[in-house]
Amino acid sequence: MKWLLVAVLTAFTIFSAVTQSHLLHGSPVNSLCADLIHPANYSCTEHTIQTKDGYILALQRVASLGPRLQYGPPVLLQHGLFMAGDVWFLNSPKESLGFVLADHGFDVWVGNVRGTRYSYGHVTLSETDKEFWDWSWQDLAMYDLAEMIQYLYSISNSKIFLVGHSQGTIMSFAALTQPHVAEMVEAAALLCPISYLDHVTAPLVERMVFMHLDQMVVALGLHQINFRSDMLVKLVDSLCEGHMDCTDFLTSITGTNCCFNASRIEYYLDYEPHPSSVKNIRHLFQMIRKGTFAQYDYGYLKNLRIYGMSKPPEFKLSLIPASLPMWMGYGGTDGLADVTDVEHTLAELPSRPELLYLEDYGHIDFVLGTSAKEDVYKHMIQFFRARRKSSSW
Repeated sequence: MKWLLVAVLTAFTIFSAVTQSHLLHGSPVNSLCADLIHPANYSCTEHTIQTKDGYILALQRVASLGPRLQYGPPVLLQHGLFMAGDVWFLNSPKESLGFVLADHGFDVWVGNVRGTRYSYGHVTLSETDKEFWDWSWQDLAMYDLAEMIQYLYSISNSKIFLVGHSQGTIMSFAALTQPHVAEMVEAAALLCPISYLDHVTAPLVERMVFMHLDQMVVALGLHQINFRSDMLVKLVDSLCEGHMDCTDFLTSITGTNCCFNASRIEYYLDYEPHPSSVKNIRHLFQMIRKGTFAQYDYGYLKNLRIYGMSKPPEFKLSLIPASLPMWMGYGGTDGLADVTDVEHTLAELPSRPELLYLEDYGHIDFVLGTSAKEDVYKHMIQFFRARRKSSSW
């Protein structure tokens, strides 16, 4: 069961168990535009930005080709854990959200956070340096997402629409508590929204947290989680043996998915999963164990030194402006963005977001579901259009 770690540690993403040999194959990572967008006959340009802490991030700008290229309202797509911007384009143009938005006239921008194979740069650090991986989702929110939003705002000279999925929604919630970020966002649409994780029901994720798998990885001296590394594949060979039934890996990781085309997994794995940091996984596990939406917990003494208090400060959802329109799509079988946790989030927000609840949808269905265009994306687009009623598009 050497390939088991793939199923285990992709707890917040979209993949089932496959063979180790497939995961260790090289991936087409030279250019998202060249690999996925241009072949589908869409306009795509590559952009790079630098965060305040020195990371070099890739952004792609996508639009539908026509007699004359015109950009509509800007929308930023922010992917989830172990994913990158390619996830928005892995199905056909009629099924993939990135293409669907472009077809509806949006100026589509695709974010790729630090550590992904599209955003592997830093002004002074190499990916082989442990300091390169010294970050968690709070840094992705405060630096990466904030810088992306600022860049789009300056390019378009207008407020932007923000779309996030899974960890992308964690980042969005945290970033939007910052007034200077929120004022650049016209509206936010969040798929599988997460700010609390203490009701996760995916059995493999529960098992990993119980076994303190994050601490096991640290004990091995690892700083990044890269599924194309043989060491990680070997780490938890026996996780399911004698402990639980892991026959249906996809359900064990994410909950039941109604509309995911499992026959395309091998194709998806040509692009996913992307690397992340061990610190990021530890931060997510802290959320599950503690039931909080807070900054990274370094322990009593280091918390005092960094935060000036014994516990890490919490992100206050009440600080997100009540005037910011929000839309959320979530599913009844999602083992990660559990309905109870979504309701906890809703109770703390100062506004009342528009909601789309799909009882049979799971975590994967919202980004790779074959019926998501009709079930989900059309409602999101209607929400965005309602925010721009006076526009000519």
